[in-house]
Formats: sequence, structure tokens, C-alpha cells
Amino acid sequence: MSEVNTKPQIKSDKPKKSPAREWFDSILFAVVAATLIRWLFMEAFTIPTPSMERSLMVGDFLFVSKLHYGTRTPRTPLQVPLTHQKIWGTEIPSFSDAIQLPSFRLPGFTHVKNGDIVVFNFPTEEQYPPDLRTNYIKRCIGIPGDVVEVRHRQVYVNGKETQNPPRMQLSYFLETTNPDLNDTFFRQFDIVNDYRKGSETYNWQPIEQYNDSTKANALVGYKLVTNAETIEKFRQFDWCKKIVPYDEERPAKPSPYSQIYGGALMNWTIDNFGPLTVPKKGVTIKLDSVNIALYGTVIQKYEDNGKVEVTPTQITVDGKPVTSYTFKQDYYFMMGDNRHNSYDSRYWGFVPEDHIVGKAVFIWMSIDPNPESFWNKIRWNRLFRIIE
Repeated sequence: MSEVNTKPQIKSDKPKKSPAREWFDSILFAVVAATLIRWLFMEAFTIPTPSMERSLMVGDFLFVSKLHYGTRTPRTPLQVPLTHQKIWGTEIPSFSDAIQLPSFRLPGFTHVKNGDIVVFNFPTEEQYPPDLRTNYIKRCIGIPGDVVEVRHRQVYVNGKETQNPPRMQLSYFLETTNPDLNDTFFRQFDIVNDYRKGSETYNWQPIEQYNDSTKANALVGYKLVTNAETIEKFRQFDWCKKIVPYDEERPAKPSPYSQIYGGALMNWTIDNFGPLTVPKKGVTIKLDSVNIALYGTVIQKYEDNGKVEVTPTQITVDGKPVTSYTFKQDYYFMMGDNRHNSYDSRYWGFVPEDHIVGKAVFIWMSIDPNPESFWNKIRWNRLFRIIE
């Protein structure tokens, strides 16, 4: 006896998706999911310059957490998903600034602290909206209200000497009797020159001096960019006569051509800088000539004050002179760990709070752009390293 299916048959009027439609839906879902993850939780970055060596190396691939400091709401909503400034592989802008929204920050589980390695939008890049400016990565040296100072290359915060990053790099002069030091030798100590087009970096280079007796240039030593641990190793070689640090002293008087923050009013250098107070939300300052030189750009460009005009002796807001000012948001002072090869707050000033992107948390891949051989292309010892 055969069985009979007595269950009612349900016929669906919904048409079956075509393969093309299924592919489209899958891609759309992936793009939406990736966009939300990138905006809310985590974003991948790569290190293109040596300003954070050797804490971060050129060719490091890292993840940056948006959750630590809180995710920013989009200021420029009209943008192609998963792009930044331009559409991939073209010079076509990936956004329209026809709509600009106020920026808010969702709650995070911490705040930017001294010593954090932070990704932020470069403040002075005015051709882009604030949330689409080029991403920079530096170490936070001063938080709102801190007094930052550099004395003979050593950083002080609020009058106290700070602990230097363990892999921080500085410039040194090595006087030697050995004329045969070369790339192979220096590479043993991770002192490598980067000859990429348009961004040459000389972490070692010979220094020559004219010799009157031979009527020719003669090698006297090498200029090195490295860390203190490596310098101590060099001191053990018998051909090492001496190693001295480069220290850019304060000039006798301010130079009107100085590119250091503070301009012609301050006689600061990258190695002898400050003291400088980092602006803090709610703090009021008197607008004298010194404070105008130090904070006039902040008031004019980052505080949404309307029409602001700044002269060496006066600031006007919408045509009205102001003699004091209360900051509307917090600011931060950033420096690269490669202290003599970093374009940072010593040159261009403070990072506004609404420019903070996130905290660098770990390296997941590292590729040497100038390996000795194909087998050394991947830096295996840097994979899945927590960033300090």
C-alpha cells in the first residue's frame, strides 16, 4: 500500500533570484557590513613613512580601534563607501561637501592618554573636510591642560621628565676609524635607508670633510638615526672613536623664517621647545601677543567661530575685537617616535579632539619595502604584535 501525502502544498509566488541578483545582494551586504565595521569598530591602516620608527615601521599593517575613544558621527555623509579622499586608483574625489553635519562622538571606554599611539586627521589640510583629511599617526605627548616642553631632546610634561618610548629614535654622529661600514653592516642593526621615489630616508650616511694635506674629501664618520640600545652596542666596537647626539640648540634670537610652531615670536627648535600649554575645553586665556602667536590659529580654524581675523596684536570675531577667549573643545600635542624625522606638533601645533580617529592597537602584518632578499620580505617577528 503506497503512502499518500496529505499535507497541503504551499505554492510560493515569489520568483527565484537570478544568479546576478544573488551576487549583487551578496556584494551589497558585504559592503554595508564592512562600512559599518570600519566606521563603528575597527579600521585597517598601513604605515607609509618612518616618522614612528622603530615603534612602527614602514610597511606595518595595523588595526585602529574606534571603540577606545568613541566613534565619530560622519561630518561628510555624501561619500562613496570604503573610500577616503578619492575613488580607488583615480584622482576623482570620493565625496561631496555639499552637506556638512555637526560632529559628535559616541561614548568610548577610555580617553586619549599620554603615551597613546593615536591616528588622527591632519589638522592643517584645509582642502578637505575635517573627517576626510589625511590620516596621521603619532604618539600623544600632551593631553588637554598639560604643559609640554622639550629640553635637549628630552620631553617634559608638567615639569616632569617623561619616560621615552623603548624604541624611540634620535640622530647621532659616529666618529670612526673604519671606512668600510655599508648597508649590509647597518642592516644588522635595523638601520636601513629607504630609497622610495619621493620619500628618501637616510638612516645612515657618510660624513666627509675636506683634508688640506690630501686636497680631497675624507671620511670622518657617519650620521645615524637609531635608538639608544643600538648606540650602546656601537660603543663596544674598537673602531668607534666617539658617538655624540645631534642637539639643535635654541638660537640666540627668534628667526622670522623659523618653521617651528610659534613662528618668529619664539626661539624654539625641535630639540628645545616650549614650555607650551595644550588648550583645554572651558579654559579662558588672555589674548596678548604671545597667546595670539600660540593659539590664534586654533581660534581661527578649529573652533567654528565664523569669520575670524588674526594679526600679531589682535583677534576679531565677526568684526568684533576680543581680548580673551574660552576654548570650545580639547586639544592634544603629538610627536613621532622618530624624533628627528617626524613632521608633528612641534611644527604645526595641536590636534583638535574632533580630528581624533582612534587608537592603534596591534600589527597584523609587516612587509619590508627594501628587503635583502625575497625570503626576508615579511618581517615575521612583527606579526600580531601589540602596539606599545
